[in-house]
Amino acid sequence: MENRKFVIETLGCKVNSCESASIEKYMIEHGFEKTEDNNADIYIINSCAVTGTSVEKARRLSESQKKKNPECIMVVCGCFPQSFPEKAALNTVADIVTGNSEKHRIPDMIEEFMRNKTKIVKIGALPRVYDERSAIPDENRTRAFIKIEDGCDRFCSYCIIPSARGRVRSLPVDEITNQAVRCVNDGHKELVLTGINLSCYGQEFGLSLADAVEAAAKSGVQRLRLSSLEPEMLSDDIIERFKAVSSLCPHFHLSVQSGSDDVLKKMNRKYTTEQFARVVEKLRDAFPDCAITTDIIAGFPMESDEDFQKSIDFAKEMKFAKIHVFPFSVRIGTVAAEMPQLNPRIITERTRTLISQADVLEQEFLKKQVGSEQTVLIEKPKSPSYSHGFTERYFSVRISGENIPRHSLVRVKITGVREKYCVAKCL
Repeated sequence: MENRKFVIETLGCKVNSCESASIEKYMIEHGFEKTEDNNADIYIINSCAVTGTSVEKARRLSESQKKKNPECIMVVCGCFPQSFPEKAALNTVADIVTGNSEKHRIPDMIEEFMRNKTKIVKIGALPRVYDERSAIPDENRTRAFIKIEDGCDRFCSYCIIPSARGRVRSLPVDEITNQAVRCVNDGHKELVLTGINLSCYGQEFGLSLADAVEAAAKSGVQRLRLSSLEPEMLSDDIIERFKAVSSLCPHFHLSVQSGSDDVLKKMNRKYTTEQFARVVEKLRDAFPDCAITTDIIAGFPMESDEDFQKSIDFAKEMKFAKIHVFPFSVRIGTVAAEMPQLNPRIITERTRTLISQADVLEQEFLKKQVGSEQTVLIEKPKSPSYSHGFTERYFSVRISGENIPRHSLVRVKITGVREKYCVAKCL
């Protein structure tokens, strides 16, 4: 099919992955052909705007691909154009620039550009209700991702996401069940429910995330996992309802962002460290030996040495299984951008220190798994010498000398620990 082969480059979160799956579906329905060749006729960048680095990555990627293939049609869509429309339109080499509400129209825009050869910039207002055209399950991985929520109403002082994604809106529970059933029928043994602020699922319907979990569980899927959660939204009732869902994985990613209450207040987070710790305690009571992972920002504006030490101490106290460490990144248009900023050198030093502490905590968590029996979902092969996958608690396991088919669930005994994974033998 002449001049109609496309590539989609997805940056950022798993929500973007689901939306890229939707773009791919619409492109194919319009007669375009997916390819893995980076010299494709059409190059679509589904961008992220959560940090300045992610925005710059989208801009550089568009330039490098256009330089390699000047005749390609370059599309930049998603959170970067939605948040910074003028910058995306003027400071990229894109032929088509569009936001988050028009992703389903990208094939039409491409055909319009093919006819007229005139740059297209279409960045519309974000919807107030969930647009089911915006995403389909991303089944390109061993675990299938289902986007059940979009938008965020929390307005953390460092975050551009409300501008990029709009207000909270949720996929109806019946459609969650329908999408989950389709994924299970396609052979997936684990589903991941994802969203921009997943914990806020269903608030416009008078529902909660527990309703979404129960709806997905109706599919009969063997493992059900949740992506990142806001701790203050996890009530006692929700945790109790989670406990009753036998397929729900005992792994909870709760974004703490700082171990200092003063910094949390400046961030406009909606909880204290004491409240966060109480939620962790309740989850561990309901799911013994569950894995608690988190995000922490290093070098937030006005973060003192004492504040930073509190983050280190709180991480140790919570015994996080894994910490995603983010150096603070200024986002123009946010409250934090107007605050007094730390020296970049201090931010870099604190980031390194926090990563070092995170590595220690991860090793401690992995060592505790030695001798235990676990169920591992096998991923696609990385090496002929071993099979690898993830446990319900989402730590990586390698099984040497075994060639186990992808999508298999196997019982193993953990026999040892390496730097970032465990080793095991099949039972």
